[in-house]
Amino acid sequence: MTIIMISVITISIGYFLYKAYKNTKDIRINKINIMPEVNKENPSLSILHLSDLHLENISLTPSELASKLRNESVDIIALTGDFLDRKRTIPKLTPYLRVLRDLKPAYGIYAVLGNHDYVLKPNDLKELTTVLQAYDVHVMQNESDTISVNGHVINIIGIDDDSTNRSNVPLAYQHVKQGTNIVLTHDPNIVLNMAGYSFDYLMAGHFHGGQICYPKAYHLVKMGQLAKRDIIKGLQMHDETPFYISEGLGQTGLNIRIGSRPEITFHQVPIIHSKSA
Repeated sequence: MTIIMISVITISIGYFLYKAYKNTKDIRINKINIMPEVNKENPSLSILHLSDLHLENISLTPSELASKLRNESVDIIALTGDFLDRKRTIPKLTPYLRVLRDLKPAYGIYAVLGNHDYVLKPNDLKELTTVLQAYDVHVMQNESDTISVNGHVINIIGIDDDSTNRSNVPLAYQHVKQGTNIVLTHDPNIVLNMAGYSFDYLMAGHFHGGQICYPKAYHLVKMGQLAKRDIIKGLQMHDETPFYISEGLGQTGLNIRIGSRPEITFHQVPIIHSKSA
């Protein structure tokens, strides 16, 4: 192989990686309205959904996040796991949490943990949850909280990470009341194992939309049945019930994306009553 050919290949690879890195800065803001005919008789809840920050590899700064959210008003903020996986990164989380707290969501900030968070040692994981709680984040590990919105009962249900065998659906639903059931979880595969436990909307992350798709994210096949079916992002349905898989904000491995983009998601969710808890 000649020096010219080596140079051409090197330049091509460098350009390809540069473009792939630039993709991590191309943040999509998606607005999902699962029932456009929502009205005063059938009100809705505005939810800001962020997932998979992976603060070791994130191209969005706290100030950039604040700029993108500046004119938004939300009822709830939902964080669906994978904040970080190294103790030394924990301080990096606080300016992002400050941005979210400053939004003053009407009914609070709720979070679940992901498989990368559980890489932390127990004391470091406790430090992570303590930091989250210090910024008024309700960290939910197979538990629920009930709020009232204009007289309507809303159950916020946090199911722990299924990919690390920490999910316990019966425990998460133990104190759920009759009302609208909104589920937060990290690994969306849990929807396949929730027979008998109804939800009106579920938000998750985990797959990063493949992060690197060529043209499909074949490397995700070991990440459960949904990935095997190429159900890895966006609005989906299971048993006629909607759920959403965020492509996340950060990256794992190399800080690159090919065929996927980081996202910030706003969900408009109708307040309706589940048939059963």
